[in-house]
Amino acid sequence: MAIKIGMKPPHPGGFIKRSVLPDGLSVTDAAEVLGVGRPALSNLLNEKASLSPEMALRVEKAFGVKMDTLLRLQVRYDAYHMRQREDDISVMKFQPAKA
Repeated sequence: MAIKIGMKPPHPGGFIKRSVLPDGLSVTDAAEVLGVGRPALSNLLNEKASLSPEMALRVEKAFGVKMDTLLRLQVRYDAYHMRQREDDISVMKFQPAKA
């Protein structure tokens, strides 16, 4: 999946919901396949929770999409949203002590 610079990256949960899970597979059934609770999967798919490395590995084992690919989606998503808040974070630049 190519992502253009400056383009808002997709949430990995939405990507999994639209592009990984087979059409017609319910959240309940998908959660059972993955061995997780329905609420946990629902929160991910509805973009209310981040993708954990464990969930990424479960998706890889069940549906074949590489864990690394899914985790890169999460990192891009997180980095984009952190950049949006960049001006809200105030940090002094480190100045080494002069000898």
